[in-house]
Formats: sequence, structure tokens, C-alpha cells
Amino acid sequence: MVRRKQELGRFTDVALLVLISLAEGQKHGYRMINDIEEFSGTALEPGTLYGALMRLEERGWIEAVESAERRKPYRITESGRDALGEQLATLRRIEQAGARRTGAAWGLA
Repeated sequence: MVRRKQELGRFTDVALLVLISLAEGQKHGYRMINDIEEFSGTALEPGTLYGALMRLEERGWIEAVESAERRKPYRITESGRDALGEQLATLRRIEQAGARRTGAAWGLA
């Protein structure tokens, strides 16, 4: 299988949630944890979040924003928006295939 440049890899779930959260605007970690739980029902532990932030920052998909406050906010980059768009398009195709296949298998198509 050929890996695409924008693929999120084995950290897809958390990385995707972080990118979606930051697509709305810059946030610090605690605010991201609350936002992600609110829109997805997924409760992230700080260690899980900060590991994902580190990986996303290394890929250039997010960046830290200077702040006078103690908390460190992050924002999504253009390449992060591109990666998010690709991942969401893939998820839409998966959802559509799943709906077609389960509908046909269960007599709902």
C-alpha cells in the first residue's frame, strides 16, 4: 500500500479531532479537550492530547501561537487544513460505502 503524504497514520483519531477543533480557531490544550469532548463525545487525557499536538506540530500541521498567558495556544496551518480536508473526504467516502453496503445487506437499500 502506498502511503500518501497527508495521511495521518496510526494517530488518526486524536489527530483528526485536534485538527477539527483548531479549524474553528486557535485554542490551548484545556480548551481543546473540552471542545473535543463537546463535539465528539471523546474524553481525551492530557497526555494523549499533548502527544498528538507534538506529532502534529512536527508535521507542520499546527503551530504554537505566542501568548503572554501561561497556557500555550495552537492554531492549524494551511498544510494542516489541507490534511484535514483530505481526511474528511476519505471519511465521507467510507461513510457512504458503509451506508450503501449495510443498507443492501440489511435490505434497506
